[in-house]
Amino acid sequence: MDLLQKFLVLVGSIFSFFNFSQPKEIPKSINIIVTGDVMLGRTVMTTSFDKSDPIYPFKHVSDTLKSADLVFINLENPVIEKCPRHLTGFIFCTDPSMILGLKYAGVDVITLANNHSRNYGQKGFDETINHLENQGLQVTGNNNLVVKMVEDTKFGFLGFEKSQQSNPILTDKEKELIKKSNEEVDILIIAMHWGVEYRDKALPGVKSLAKELVALGGDVIVGHHPHWVQDFEMIDGVPVYYSLGNFIFDQMWSEKTREGLAIKLIFENKKFMKDEKLPTYMKNHAQPQWVIK
Repeated sequence: MDLLQKFLVLVGSIFSFFNFSQPKEIPKSINIIVTGDVMLGRTVMTTSFDKSDPIYPFKHVSDTLKSADLVFINLENPVIEKCPRHLTGFIFCTDPSMILGLKYAGVDVITLANNHSRNYGQKGFDETINHLENQGLQVTGNNNLVVKMVEDTKFGFLGFEKSQQSNPILTDKEKELIKKSNEEVDILIIAMHWGVEYRDKALPGVKSLAKELVALGGDVIVGHHPHWVQDFEMIDGVPVYYSLGNFIFDQMWSEKTREGLAIKLIFENKKFMKDEKLPTYMKNHAQPQWVIK
């Protein structure tokens, strides 16, 4: 080997040692935002109508929501034609025109697994699904899996209604749905309408169910119904948010029912990496704003 060859071998070894190769591609982060309860009926609807502005509830939060790859909410009311104007009571509904706010805010997937989605019976429930799906919104919570593909990651969404139960349990059919769904997607996000209203800690029975959901294949567990933000924890690497409180609601009569917590879930390489907590507060009637700390 002559001097030139030795020199070239030496240079190659140096480049190899310092790894002067093309930099590895940084994995793309995927962001999904989940929120607290969204209720567009009662005085949320009437306030929006009085202002001639169906996007009124979402005006201060839409930019952040639209920046996410996906937005997943719990919708706490039927959507029906000729929804009566109502200011009180616990029978909720909203007019189809209020869907414009959901679209404006970039909502992608909606769970209807809650204690108000059938306030107008099965007919109202079916009509709600039709109105939402006709506007391009996908609906879970009807014993069905919604699948959304982002980049190379397949996300699945489920919803179950177990509200006002101290010791909620899954049916065999629900367990099978979770296990089967887990096999079909990379990341399974489960929305649970559970717990008891107006408490800041999850009940022991709810925490027990959370462990079962994780064991069955849930990758993220998101809770609704108590109307207050509750505690959260990691179970075997799975984030569990027991209650995100109210996002859009007309319960303006206390500080805790005005507060909410949205979560930005961040995924890379088909794995949950971290979250960002985005607290909200309804300073104006049923109109959340981000709380800047």
